Amino acid sequence: MMLFALPAGAATLVARVDVATQTMTVMHHGDVLYEWKVSTGADGFVTPRGEFRPYRMHKLWLSRTYNSAPMPYAVFYDRGWAVHGTDAVAKLGLPASHGCVRLDTPNAEIFYNLVRQYGAGNTRIIVEN
Repeated sequence: MMLFALPAGAATLVARVDVATQTMTVMHHGDVLYEWKVSTGADGFVTPRGEFRPYRMHKLWLSRTYNSAPMPYAVFYDRGWAVHGTDAVAKLGLPASHGCVRLDTPNAEIFYNLVRQYGAGNTRIIVEN
């Protein structure tokens, strides 16, 4: 599924990724809906910082860079980086990815469905330290 940017405005859905605490907080109109452990970039891998809007979503994406590694419920936000599910749940809460923001797959599905519900143009992904 390809998504295209809509005119900028106040985002109704915000996912704030805190790299320092390895958490993602999902808010709707400022109210916290979820707070989940994540894994961001391990040593030697960058998780881009900044404010982004999703531009592409796939229920199941196979990585073109990392041996077709499965990326369930992928919400792409910057070049090849995405928020997506993982089965490496023991590593959640620790920097362990190749740069993407990894979630427990059921949580990735929830986030994916929220982005679909509210729309990419109404969603903001903020990655900060």
